[in-house]
Amino acid sequence: MTRRIGVVTATRAEYGLLRSLLDTLRADAAVELQLVVAGAHLAERFGMTVRQIEQDGLRIDARVPMPLDDDSALGVTRALAAATAGFGEAFARLRPDLLVVLGDRYEMLAAAQAAMLARIPIAHLHGGEATEGAVDEAIRHAITKMSHLHFVAAEAFRRRVIQLGERPDRVWTVGATGLDNIAGVERLPRAQLEAALGIALRAPSFLVTYHPATLSDADPGQAMRTLLEALDETGGTIVLTGVNADAGGAAVRREAERFAAARPERVRLVETLGVQRYLSLMALVDAVVGNSSSGLLEAPSVGTPSVDVGERQRGRPRAPSVVHCDGDAQAIRGALATALSPQMRAVAARRETPYGTPGAAGRIAAVLRAHPLEGLLAKRFHDLSPEAR
Repeated sequence: MTRRIGVVTATRAEYGLLRSLLDTLRADAAVELQLVVAGAHLAERFGMTVRQIEQDGLRIDARVPMPLDDDSALGVTRALAAATAGFGEAFARLRPDLLVVLGDRYEMLAAAQAAMLARIPIAHLHGGEATEGAVDEAIRHAITKMSHLHFVAAEAFRRRVIQLGERPDRVWTVGATGLDNIAGVERLPRAQLEAALGIALRAPSFLVTYHPATLSDADPGQAMRTLLEALDETGGTIVLTGVNADAGGAAVRREAERFAAARPERVRLVETLGVQRYLSLMALVDAVVGNSSSGLLEAPSVGTPSVDVGERQRGRPRAPSVVHCDGDAQAIRGALATALSPQMRAVAARRETPYGTPGAAGRIAAVLRAHPLEGLLAKRFHDLSPEAR
């Protein structure tokens, strides 16, 4: 009997992490893939990345638009409410046997809430992690408690999910899904990539992604301005990617636009690069800079040093090639110098990572395809033994 497996994606980054799993499920004769596309994918201001999904040949079974023009706390709350209703309507029509959600964004919280109320079992990817500088931290753990099957990137995360009361036999350590792309996506040559960007990658070159640290009291626009001023002092080539649909995102975007417009000869702002161009560029630049998880998960496996700025990713394990710094100008300058040093290039070349090995998609798909669904919904809290406590 064919199993209907729904998968939700709402941002370009999360789609990239899901891509190998989507391809694996689509090719499985025992699975009917139901793809639900939401949020920033459907918004012009965020690059209308639904077009990339369509170009990749994936059938979209439902679209859940969200109001994303207001990035205040109230505006994001309204978007969350609209998304919950939209997902509820989509799930009522599609009736998936199992729903897959990844990560920790508020769009995934909306999908998990709607699935929980519809009595649809949930499989959660990348649970058990920590990002103490963002509201994602609380959202991730909340989704864990709504979910029934758990696929984590490292053994430490598995222990944390079990500590949250989830049964050990329903938690699998599979590695980070993003590593599948690094192993499987063909890299573009430098000349082709430079032509697509319209800029030459003269050293030092940087790939920069910066999002608001949503639990910080600091002005996100000022934080972005400080980062860009430190990067500007290097005189290097800078490729900026678009900001998430988070509270405070508009201020970050304004700073990026202003900075790029004043330096057209060596700075590019690209709303979305897509998986192939993003990973190709990551492999060519001298350093990945910002506060995106890709600097911690993908960059070390590609072999590129990264600078993690501020507290947004605090709590995540870091490879030796990741340089962490505070968000002040002096700290950023020092971290950039360290990342650009020959010693750090040598460390990065070892490609050490705490996030497992490629092949996560196949490991996840095997469980999604075959795990019994009967009895999943009624969960019993798994108490740790006195010794474990």
